[in-house]
Amino acid sequence: MTETTPPADSEDNRFSQRMKRYAKVGTSVGGVAARIASQRVFGMTGDQAKNAGELARALGGLKGPLMKLAQLLSTIPDAVPPEYAAELSQLQAQAPPMGWAFVKRRMAAELGPEWRDKFAEFGQDAAAAASLGQVHKAVGLDGRVLACKLQYPDMQSAVEADLNQLKVLLGLHRRMDSSLDTSEIGAEIAARLREELDYVLEAKHIRLYRGIFAGNDAIRVPGVAPELSTPRLLSMDWLEGGRLIDYKTRPLDERNVIATALFRAWWYPFSHYGVIHGDPHLGNYTIFEDGEGRAAGINLLDYGCIRTFDPSFVEGVIDLYRGLQNNDRARVVHAYETWGFKGLSNDLIDILNIWAGFIYGPLLDDRVRPIAEGVSPGQYGRREAFAVHQGLKAKGPVKIPREFVFMDRAAIGLGSVFLHLGAEINSYRVFNETIADYETETVRRRQAEAFAAAGVPLPSSV
Repeated sequence: MTETTPPADSEDNRFSQRMKRYAKVGTSVGGVAARIASQRVFGMTGDQAKNAGELARALGGLKGPLMKLAQLLSTIPDAVPPEYAAELSQLQAQAPPMGWAFVKRRMAAELGPEWRDKFAEFGQDAAAAASLGQVHKAVGLDGRVLACKLQYPDMQSAVEADLNQLKVLLGLHRRMDSSLDTSEIGAEIAARLREELDYVLEAKHIRLYRGIFAGNDAIRVPGVAPELSTPRLLSMDWLEGGRLIDYKTRPLDERNVIATALFRAWWYPFSHYGVIHGDPHLGNYTIFEDGEGRAAGINLLDYGCIRTFDPSFVEGVIDLYRGLQNNDRARVVHAYETWGFKGLSNDLIDILNIWAGFIYGPLLDDRVRPIAEGVSPGQYGRREAFAVHQGLKAKGPVKIPREFVFMDRAAIGLGSVFLHLGAEINSYRVFNETIADYETETVRRRQAEAFAAAGVPLPSSV
């Protein structure tokens, strides 16, 4: 995908707002970063855990895009040191909601001064608040219950400022003994985060997923109200459901219904259309029930972070699976090369296989089992990431391909959700059912047709 910075307008990417954000970030994070850097310059080891905790607290106080970036970095093996990954993974993507006076001004800017006349009801209090915007429950003039997602003001400026700070974070890590070339990580995160600000594109992604899951009774996707939507306001169906975390004490069979729906909601679009929901965390799902009060399926929420892949990348994912399954090293190597890894030695292949074995482990094991055994959600993948770090430190560096970033982030996020649920399913069978009819050219055809129908532009890399 060609990376571009959106042009400035009355709100987007304003220089004055970027300067305010730089000052705020610099005040909160600068002291921690300066101390870490000075420790390296003067040969001091320092207390990594203490530094990591202070950095996480500074980022948590900032909220907004930089906190979202920090959370994402915590899921990429060796993108930041293990102590930092453990702390940053605890950050919650919750920002203080805008007050009612702010909301009224924002809604007037998006729908005009008479915006209240376009709703039968509009909740003054935010139903949810996250890093880039907040959601209000409303009722349309036709009685349709809506979730109105309203972007915070000056988010484009904040995003551009924070992406520049991301370069500083990644550069700091390289100076602290990096085993990876992280240049592509920054470019990929920048492209996805800029897309999250485009609610017109998100509405098209919703239409794409509604088409993909049409007829699937266990996965619900909201519809969009285009007459009440703009590039910074997205009005869609309000899907009634309970918080996923509240179902962790339900009977195992109900938790397994949820887990199976989650699995298919992620793997089916990828294996059939080359697209993934790149931000699978607890807040992006709610649970709906049947007439007897039992969990029946998931409401799939938030389509701002959708990543599209060329079908050849999908083929590489399946080749790697088959290679690991049949101990076919040549097929494994071919898969890594398809993904974009270059110049791999046998030692580096063995190191990458540690991570591949972890991600694919449940899919290779034909039995009912949890996603991981004896591991807490916050520690999911940490041991394997440390082993990869140690191996790459000795044999690397390796340049991480762009396509790997959100694929990996999504896999870790999904696994963590499974751990919270305590579900036990046969992932091997569900996965093999999902890829049973896989053909690369069929995926390419499906992708082109589905994207055209939804009005989603295919990235130039596809």
